[in-house]
Amino acid sequence: MIFRLAKRMLTEPDKRVLWKFMVNAGFKGVRSVQKFKKRLKKGVHFPPFLYISLINSCQLRCQGCWVDVASPRQMIELDDMNRIINDAKKHGNSFFGLLGGEPFMHPNLFDILEAHPDCYFQIFTNGHLISDEVGQRLRRVGNATVLVSIEGSEVVSDERRGNKDVLSKTMAGLENAIRNRLIVGVATSVCQSNIELVSEEWLLRLIDMGVHYAWFHTYRVIGPDPAEELALTPQQVLDIRKFVVRMRAKLPIGLVDAYWDDRGEALCPMATGISHHIGPSGAIEPCPVIQFATETIHDGPSLFNIITESEFLKDFRETSAAATQGCVILERPDLVQELVAKHSAADTTQRGTSLEELEQLTSRSSQYDPGNEIPEEHWAYRFAKKHWFFGFGAYT
Repeated sequence: MIFRLAKRMLTEPDKRVLWKFMVNAGFKGVRSVQKFKKRLKKGVHFPPFLYISLINSCQLRCQGCWVDVASPRQMIELDDMNRIINDAKKHGNSFFGLLGGEPFMHPNLFDILEAHPDCYFQIFTNGHLISDEVGQRLRRVGNATVLVSIEGSEVVSDERRGNKDVLSKTMAGLENAIRNRLIVGVATSVCQSNIELVSEEWLLRLIDMGVHYAWFHTYRVIGPDPAEELALTPQQVLDIRKFVVRMRAKLPIGLVDAYWDDRGEALCPMATGISHHIGPSGAIEPCPVIQFATETIHDGPSLFNIITESEFLKDFRETSAAATQGCVILERPDLVQELVAKHSAADTTQRGTSLEELEQLTSRSSQYDPGNEIPEEHWAYRFAKKHWFFGFGAYT
């Protein structure tokens, strides 16, 4: 499998695109985690991977979305983005996840990519704005991968995403990205209405199309309209984990997950400190789905100082890790309420109802399922996770 995937990666993407991925995401990404581990020994928590929601605007209205996509436009300005990235680079960071809303609606997206040729960006997108011209420009800058969200069949996609002809527009964007020889991923928020996409047949179709990696992440019951009926059962979550581990050892496509280590032990990237989130208002949040903060990007001399000195983020990591190795907002919404109250954290949404939404949540299961750990089968994933993506002592 690993040799077939390597052959695909060496022959399908544009050479410039491949080189930027290997250096900025691969070599520098490993180096950033090593620097993170050195900082941890000194008790300093600055994540090696930052996820930034550039803008709240989006053309779609997805079920369970927690972003204020219908509210007045809110976005991080170009100067602030450059300041965030430049400060993170001083501490070894090179990889940034760009979210929305829809990132391609940000008027300065390409200015950001072009200003930082020494970094790598993963753009989470619905794909609708990836025209052939956009694909060509992404190929020229070379330092970004698009992760295109596909949520099911034509009927399911329209229902899940609150618009018409969603899948056809997404597939057109995906094809433009592939035709321009980008490194391309497909993501699915797996729920009751699209769980059939967790199949070998679907992955084989993606491989045939030219997709290089896939990410199955489980649906989160949160937001102003949480759509609880879409939530997966614990057995379904376990079955998805088994499927991903099995396919990693069989098919030449990368399979991403962020919630288990090499031994199959559950983890939370926020609780381990490997990532935090910056919202479109500039608020610095524990993770994208926890929309509370006590600091913004404007509150200190540098992003590094703000994050490393934040008592709110520190308490959130430690309290969450002590309570569960899963998702704290799913399993312990009461604990999130306590932390918000303790630190007088601000609601970072425009709708201003996050606390009320949190109070309505009931405890449910997440990826933490003691006694049902599924270790990685393939040596490459096992090695990578053991050294560069694991608990980092959070659960000791």
